[in-house]
Amino acid sequence: MSKKPNEPQLGTTVILYIFGIALVITAIIITLKGLGILDVIPRYIIWALILLSVGLGILSAIGNKTD
Repeated sequence: MSKKPNEPQLGTTVILYIFGIALVITAIIITLKGLGILDVIPRYIIWALILLSVGLGILSAIGNKTD
């Protein structure tokens, strides 16, 4: 099968998913820290959530890719 000319490549799709999910997670974390809710959560838990969101972005981009 031939590829559509306007269809983004897998690498571009992965980067966009990572950027979007990381942007949402970062906005949530900044908001919760500003409200004082996130002060009791250790820093390594926050980093684990950010890394998890990046990993899920990669997996969802690869999973949604149809050839």
